[in-house]
Amino acid sequence: SAQIGSGVLELTLSLVFVFFFYRDGPRLSAFVLRLLHRLTGERAEYYLNLVAGTVQRVVNGVIGTAAAQALLALIGFLIAGVPGAIVLGLITFMLSLIPMGPPLAWLPVTGWLIWKGDYGMAIFMGIWGTFVISGVDNVLKPYLISRGGDLPLVVVLLGVFGGLIAFGFIGLFIGPTLLAIGYSLLLDWSRNVQPTPTA
Repeated sequence: SAQIGSGVLELTLSLVFVFFFYRDGPRLSAFVLRLLHRLTGERAEYYLNLVAGTVQRVVNGVIGTAAAQALLALIGFLIAGVPGAIVLGLITFMLSLIPMGPPLAWLPVTGWLIWKGDYGMAIFMGIWGTFVISGVDNVLKPYLISRGGDLPLVVVLLGVFGGLIAFGFIGLFIGPTLLAIGYSLLLDWSRNVQPTPTA
């Protein structure tokens, strides 16, 4: 519950940051571009677009994964014959936006099925929830984040999971962005390194 509480707090703080970034976006963008011009010269705009594109893909990945988890949860609830399956599917979507959120939707449903004496459907719901609803997060999110970008999937995976471990929910944005910049700087550096002449 502490992890879920910190996830809700981090999501709230993220929304507050988003509000200020949205409000002061053009001014911040111009400042960052000036700073990058000092650091990287003509590649400044490329790096600014890289950061913006990475963050955009992370947002798409988070929302896309939440939608997929909600749809899979809805299918599971309908198969199990749970009343209010559509409402529970919408709740799953909202809970999917926070770390460890989806089990808060399907675990009580599994408990309700056990209480009702429908043990077969309770076992189904437990397996469906663990491996399908919660499991899709580990596959779909990195895939959606890496899609449409230059980053290899393994770099995105390292960024997503490393960021989450190091910084919590906000690390989902920080991790892939830092790795995208680091990976691109490394590629630029390797292209500019002149081979040393052999005697």
